[in-house]
Amino acid sequence: MITKKQEVIDHFNPNGVASHGSIFGLPYDEETASLIIIPVPWEVTVSYAHGTAKGPASVLAASSQVDLFQDDIVDAWTMGIYMLPIPSDLEISNTNHRIIAGNYIEWLETGELREEKEKYLAVPDLINKACLKMNEWVYRQAKNYLNQGKLVALLGGDHSTPLGYIRALSEKYSSFGVLQIDAHADLRNAYEGFEFSHASIAHNFLKIPQVEKLVQVGIRDYCEEEAERAEEDYRIKTFYDKAIKEAMYEGATWRSICDRIISSLPREIYITIDIDGLDPKLCPNTGTPVPGGFELDQIMYLMKLLVKSGKKIIGFDIVEVAPGKNGSEWDGNVGARLLYRMSNLFGVSQNKLWWTEH
Repeated sequence: MITKKQEVIDHFNPNGVASHGSIFGLPYDEETASLIIIPVPWEVTVSYAHGTAKGPASVLAASSQVDLFQDDIVDAWTMGIYMLPIPSDLEISNTNHRIIAGNYIEWLETGELREEKEKYLAVPDLINKACLKMNEWVYRQAKNYLNQGKLVALLGGDHSTPLGYIRALSEKYSSFGVLQIDAHADLRNAYEGFEFSHASIAHNFLKIPQVEKLVQVGIRDYCEEEAERAEEDYRIKTFYDKAIKEAMYEGATWRSICDRIISSLPREIYITIDIDGLDPKLCPNTGTPVPGGFELDQIMYLMKLLVKSGKKIIGFDIVEVAPGKNGSEWDGNVGARLLYRMSNLFGVSQNKLWWTEH
């Protein structure tokens, strides 16, 4: 019996011109796709440049330029990837609350002027409630598709957005690790008074009992308190960008460093990728770019080795992609290629796709 999905595959030409409107120009829907991508247009707590709320739209627009062939994964496009519509209600809430949060952050940065204190007293609670509502929406979406047996990925938005997804996964998996690719440690406790700040996501991950290990890679911008937390908490292993680069300058190979990263992880892993973990030439418009970081191929090599090692990816997110102010699609282009490759590696890890190599 030919399934609906097989009919879709049989009538699709992966070598043809990609149609706009669907992720990577693929022909799948919620029913026929094995992987559902949840877009979260949210950046309420960003503390520097904004624009990441438009990340899902920019990746979607650029995705039609991504060729579907993967030389090391058999017919990668046949797994089926579908991105949900970008939720307009979240976009509206984000716009409204971002203005309020932005004014509050500006007040903090100018020294918390006493004459304006009463005006801003209620802002943290208001923003926390809005972010909690966003997290609950993400949780419900993720849980719905996980219950249907779908693979799920998340596309932000700022780095606060995956928390609800991690909560949903924690109800399916009793124990797992988090691999964080990032320029920042994100271990701050309620940064700027916001419980769900983008700078507090790793701190919030570690509140979930099922998260047994946090392995951070590429960290190069962090405060003393975060460094102390990473040193003192046995669940955290940090591979700082400076230490990685110095080891390579002295002769260590990227392969040997990847092996160390992978060996520090448990078998089941959630992967969170802040685009600013890459060299900023690949993401110049992200909210908080930092000199240093990785080439895209370096991170994809790490992920391939991770899958080949037998570790199991249980989910992933990509966050902090932002389009250029002049309409540049460069960041979205990089984000789209990262999303496609991660989706396919996720599929291999979950036995939805297979290597061509023997």
